[in-house]
Parts: sequence; C-alpha cells; structure tokens
Amino acid sequence: MTSPLQEFQAEAARKCAANLEAALLRVPEEKRAWSPAETARTALDQVAECAILNGSTADLIESRVWPAASNDFEAYRRRKEELARDWSAVKAMLDANTERMTAAIRAVPDADLGVQIEMPWGPMTLAEIIAYPQWNMTYHEGQINYIASILGCLD
Repeated sequence: MTSPLQEFQAEAARKCAANLEAALLRVPEEKRAWSPAETARTALDQVAECAILNGSTADLIESRVWPAASNDFEAYRRRKEELARDWSAVKAMLDANTERMTAAIRAVPDADLGVQIEMPWGPMTLAEIIAYPQWNMTYHEGQINYIASILGCLD
C-alpha cells in the first residue's frame, strides 16, 4: 500500500500535469510558440521541459543516482527545442512521463524518504525529490498563465 506522503505527491503531480496542459490550451494555438520577449520562454517550451523532467525524475527516483548525461545541458536544450515544435509529441511525452513519475513516487518506501542522492548542487533527500515535479509544473503553469494574461486570454 502506498504511504500518505507518496500518494499525496503522486496525485498532486498528476493534477499539476493536467493543470499545466489546461494552461497551455488557454493560449491560442498560433501563440503557443510565441515569446513575449527575446529572453522569455514560450508556453510550449515550458511544457516540453516538464515532460522531459518528469521522465528524468522517474529515472532518478528509481536509480537513485544523478546520471552523468544529465550534465550535458546543450543536448538537453536541443532535445527540448525539438520536442517543443510539436504539441502532440509534447503531450504524449508529458502523459507517459507523468505516469512513470507518479508510479516511481508511489513505489518509494517510507524508510527511504531520508535517503540522500548527490545532485550537482548538493544532496537532496528522496522526500525532496518526490516533491519536485509538483513544484516545477506549478511554477510553469504560472508562467504560462502569465503569457495568457499578456495575450488577454486568461480566464
């Protein structure tokens, strides 16, 4: 049986993924790859990030090791940019990786919540890592809603 913390985090992350998609769909299709400034990110780019990172988080929870390949930020940027060109591909990855990530969160035993994993910026516990997808997707939902507000299409 899944413990309350893991169940809460898994369900919260699933809801955040749905909210993220809803935020993107508020933005007119022709504006999803639009950026309000040269240094700002597009709505599709942000959802692509979440789609990729949900899968990376599932991998991290399962392996408990930060993969060396994750330090290749240029490869990550290219992968994200390519993915962000196609909403159907982003959606498919977001759905699949959210499913993988929520299953990985639910599989974490209570006794392992304090296990520390070395990250490039310092150690994090599994309890902190399982909270990351919810935080990240909520943050990007807000960013996408800001884009929608600029366009005048925020409900």
